[in-house]
Amino acid sequence: MSESTGDGTARTDSTRSGYVAVIGRPNVGKSTLTNLLVGEKVAIVSDVPQTTRNRIHGMVNLPGGQIVLVDTPGVHRPRHRMNRLMMAETTGAMLDVDLILFLIEADAGPAGFGPGDRFILEQLPRSGPPVVLVINKVDLVRKDLLLPLIERVRGAFPFAEILLISALTGDNTQGLAERILAHLPLGPPLFPQEYMTDQHERFLAAEIIREKLLHHTRQEIPHEICVLIDTFEEGDGLTRIEATVLVDRESQKGMVIGAQGALLKVVGTEAREELERMLDTKIFLKLWVKVREGWREDEGILRKLGISHS
Repeated sequence: MSESTGDGTARTDSTRSGYVAVIGRPNVGKSTLTNLLVGEKVAIVSDVPQTTRNRIHGMVNLPGGQIVLVDTPGVHRPRHRMNRLMMAETTGAMLDVDLILFLIEADAGPAGFGPGDRFILEQLPRSGPPVVLVINKVDLVRKDLLLPLIERVRGAFPFAEILLISALTGDNTQGLAERILAHLPLGPPLFPQEYMTDQHERFLAAEIIREKLLHHTRQEIPHEICVLIDTFEEGDGLTRIEATVLVDRESQKGMVIGAQGALLKVVGTEAREELERMLDTKIFLKLWVKVREGWREDEGILRKLGISHS
C-alpha cells in the first residue's frame, strides 16, 4: 500500500526519513563523507581545519526513503565570536536530529580517541538521538590494527553501530546510505526528491571561492578570510557575480592578491570554471580584496555569512 507525499513521489508504510548530523573534530572528513553520500558537491573540502563554518544540508534520496545530512563545523575550542557561533551550530545539531554520525580517524591513537575526539564524546547527549561511530580513513591504517581499535572504542559510548570506511577512496561505503537510513524513523521525505541541498546559489558561490582561496593560501591565512557576495545577477545565459574577499590584516591583502594579481586571478578562474559546471551557465566573476580588522567579531558580517543567530 502506498500514498502520495504531495510532491509527486509515493511512499510505502516502510519509508524512512530524518535528519542526520555529521560531527567530529576539524579535518576528520565530514564534508568529504557528506559529498560522497549526496553524490554531488554540496560542501567545500580542503585540508585546512575548520573549513566548514555553517550548518549545511545535503539530501540523499533512496528507494527506501530520504536522509537529510547536516554537515557541521568541526568541534574545537572557540577563540572568536564567529567560532562560538559555529560551535553553537554543532551543539544544536546534536539535539535537533534523528541520528548522529560521529567521525573519528582510524589512527586516532592508542586509546582509540584523540584529545579532540574525547572532548566531543563528552558533549554527546546520553539521552539524545542514537549515535553511529564512523571510523574514517581506514585506507591509512594496516588492516590488522582495525579490530583492536574497534574493541577499544566499543565501550566508550553506547553506539548504535560502528562503521569503518574511507570517505576519500570509497572503501567500505557501498550500502552505507542504506545502513544509515535503517536507523531513521518511519516517515515521508522531508524535501522534494530533486533537491540535493537547501543552500542557495549565492552561498554556494561564496563557498566555492573560499575553497579556492584556502587551497592556494594553505596555512597562511585560512581562518582570517571570508567571502561576501555583493552582486549575483542572473541573465540570459550569463550570471554576473561580484564578491569581496575580507582579510583581517593589511599584510594578508598582498598574500591573497599575489604578485601582480597572479594568485587572485588563478582563484577567480578556478572558481568561475567550477561554478559554470555547477550552475550550468556562463559566469562573469569579479573579485575584490579588502581589509576588515576584527571581522570575526563583527555581528553584521557574521549575519551576512549566515553564521549569526540573530
